[in-house]
Amino acid sequence: MIVDPSSQPPLHIYKLLVGSVVPRPIAFVSTISPEGINNLAPFSFFNAVCADPPTVLFCPNQRNPIKDTLANVRAMGEFVINIVSEEIAEKMNVCAGDYPAGIDEFQVSGLTPVPSGLVKPPRVLEAHVNMECKVTQIIPIGDNPWGGNVVLGEVLRFHIDDAIAHDFRIDPDKLRAVGRMGGNEYTRTRDRFEMIRPVV
Repeated sequence: MIVDPSSQPPLHIYKLLVGSVVPRPIAFVSTISPEGINNLAPFSFFNAVCADPPTVLFCPNQRNPIKDTLANVRAMGEFVINIVSEEIAEKMNVCAGDYPAGIDEFQVSGLTPVPSGLVKPPRVLEAHVNMECKVTQIIPIGDNPWGGNVVLGEVLRFHIDDAIAHDFRIDPDKLRAVGRMGGNEYTRTRDRFEMIRPVV
């Protein structure tokens, strides 16, 4: 099959992307509005960018009206990435609903907000890893409903559960991270194999 994106509806292209680019890590993003209302939402277009300065990105879609997460990062310039482990996966999924603006998903999901050290948005207590971030750049990609925004953030502080890390290495068997597949499917990160990079 050969697909020319310009000849297909965006939904078809979306399905090809999310079915091919797998598994995708999940950014469980906590933000706060200028009025002080917490927001918590998952995004599966998410990744690390570099280590110096430590930078991550996540990509909220274009919406009209825009999603609270995007409105909040634009207004406040801060967010927290909370890594999703198996034990909080169902509560993360609760936060994926299209709730009306101004709803606090911490309350809806039963997850616990705790103060961050350097940014205003709270962290998710139940997450084993939290990254406090300041927005460095927001890049809009397209202006249609299937377009997106690349939100780049510098990690100002990491919060790592001592039980899952040793010598700056995260133990994947203890983190038990969850990844996103296509459709309604998710994946665990327990089935892994090792390959040693060749020395050339």
